[in-house]
Amino acid sequence: MAPSPVPAPGRSARPPIGRASGTALPRAAGPVELPPVHGALVCVALPALAVCAEHGQLTGEGPEGVYAAGRRLLSRCVLRVAGREPVALQGRMAGADRAVFLGVLRAPGETGPDPGLSVERTRSADGTERITLRSAAARPLRLPVEIALGTDLADLGAVATGRPGPELAASVHGTGLRWTGSDGRSAAVTADPAPADSLAAAGVLRWEAELAPGASFTIRLRVRAEAAVRPAGAPGAGTGRPGGHLLAEVRAEADDPRPGELLRTSVEDLRALLQRPPEHPADVYLAAGVPWRCGPVTAEALWAARMALPLGTRLAVTTLRALGRTQLTGEGAESGRIPGPLRDAGPHLPPRCTGIEATLAFPSVLAEARRWGLPSADLEELLPVAERCLGWLRRAAGADGLVPDPGPAGPRWAETQAHAHRAALLGADLLDACGRSGGDALRDTARTMRERFRREFWIDNRSGGRPALARTADGRVWPRPGGWAAHLLDTGLLGGGRYAQGLLDGAETERVARLLGTPALDSGWGLRGLAAKDPDHNPFGHRTGAVRTHDTAVAVAGLAATGHEKEAASLLRGLLDAAEAFDHRLPEMYAGEQRTTGGRPVPHPAACRPSAVAAAGAVHALLALAGVRPDAPGRSVSVHPLSSAPLGAIRLSGLVVAGEPFAVRVSRLGLGMVEEAAEGLQLGV
Repeated sequence: MAPSPVPAPGRSARPPIGRASGTALPRAAGPVELPPVHGALVCVALPALAVCAEHGQLTGEGPEGVYAAGRRLLSRCVLRVAGREPVALQGRMAGADRAVFLGVLRAPGETGPDPGLSVERTRSADGTERITLRSAAARPLRLPVEIALGTDLADLGAVATGRPGPELAASVHGTGLRWTGSDGRSAAVTADPAPADSLAAAGVLRWEAELAPGASFTIRLRVRAEAAVRPAGAPGAGTGRPGGHLLAEVRAEADDPRPGELLRTSVEDLRALLQRPPEHPADVYLAAGVPWRCGPVTAEALWAARMALPLGTRLAVTTLRALGRTQLTGEGAESGRIPGPLRDAGPHLPPRCTGIEATLAFPSVLAEARRWGLPSADLEELLPVAERCLGWLRRAAGADGLVPDPGPAGPRWAETQAHAHRAALLGADLLDACGRSGGDALRDTARTMRERFRREFWIDNRSGGRPALARTADGRVWPRPGGWAAHLLDTGLLGGGRYAQGLLDGAETERVARLLGTPALDSGWGLRGLAAKDPDHNPFGHRTGAVRTHDTAVAVAGLAATGHEKEAASLLRGLLDAAEAFDHRLPEMYAGEQRTTGGRPVPHPAACRPSAVAAAGAVHALLALAGVRPDAPGRSVSVHPLSSAPLGAIRLSGLVVAGEPFAVRVSRLGLGMVEEAAEGLQLGV
């Protein structure tokens, strides 16, 4: 979408990908003050998007505009009727890719308080807009209508950093206007019906609308790129929209209507975020988030594909393939690692490497996709990449038994050890199943990691102890309780519906579950990134206190899997309440303010919305209600629902297990029943 991903607070831009072993880890970019988008309506159908204020007028302020492949084709579109702008009444999303705006005007000569004219505008991400005036006046009207248009043809990165450039001069072009930049790129707006007058100098199109009582007048606009607006290497442009067949039409019917709304909106957003690189158009993957993170494939895209496995394995395949193409090769120590940018970790610790995160996630996601029904041909294609990732993991752990991040002298992060341990066990299971060697060595690595983790990361205290966030190279321990601890409960799926062993024993798991359920971490809207009682807590800190939807979803699923239903249900209810406040389109993060009676979750001004991990996280959290555990190679599937049925009865249909539709119902008593499944699957509850 964008020519390059724009770094947001706590995140950094991805550098060019190295392809030889020994490539240096990229440096983290400095923070950028992004224009706020938390109150905007964002229409998405990548590589196209439109960012609109709730009043519906495009004023050219901030990030407002219609974009294609990272270029702003239209920044200003201001409607006036009889010289006045409509009074804005409502702006709402009507789908992931379009928004509807409603306004009113008093007709000329009206003296009462009731408006006689209504204006409805429907704006779509693809650059089309329909404007309809309707008259309820008692007499015929003849009204001048004008639309003021303009653009700077700015790159999204320039918009994000406050450097969009001046508005360009327009020229009359057919039934509309055209703008051309100094680099030869151009955009044009066409109108139907053709305007009665076109004023290039002012950038204005004019009509004379004749409205009988009860009649309407409609103008259709279309903005398009007149020439290639994509710089070389920009993703998404010129390749068309990926097909929706990658994600199944999943549905939720429940006593509580919110899961159905959240699931529908989340799947719509996931489809809208699909993009394909022009050099490998079959490698479809999810943009990390709109509007700022639509660049090359990221670790977030892989996490989202993993959480969306119940909607089919195809997205996981194409995402794994796209990441696999970037893997470092050769014979050096870095061979097998997937490159990636650094991610800010807060004010006290060095940044982490998202490439290490992706390297450890790759074999885990491939192994779990196999359990959901990954075709054997795709498994054979991707298995060598997973083997190289696992080889890197063994070398990185070494004699220390722990994986440093980002480099050999970097700290040991608890979350990274959880990802590495999962990769080792699921990778060993995968290699054994495919007749490859190395499984026993990986299990030995996992055993060493468990032993070292319990010695070096578990902090004993009177309340039973808790895990540390990180251990630095010089032996210092950073306690810092936060939502990151949820990843210690995410162990991954093995055969027969079993979960892999985790880094923690039973008592430690229970202690982490209780910790995640405390008011210091459970804000009432989701899981804080850092406990509220910590002196460094910042409710808007990306890693130091904000609620991150991904962490909350992982916590819900992990708590449900380990039998801690009370804590899982509390976080799930909070997430659903937050989703309702955000019109069921969850942002990647929002403020970790404590919930109060009658309050609402506070947006984060720079958060992406929609976000891949937020939309997929909603799917992941809701599926925890049913606890679906497939083993397609073993021709079995079981369900382990929450016995407390925290949302009442629910039916989930349109899921995909072993390549076929799957439906499950959970009763108000917490009893699960499989209602639809592939022929020959052994069912268990």
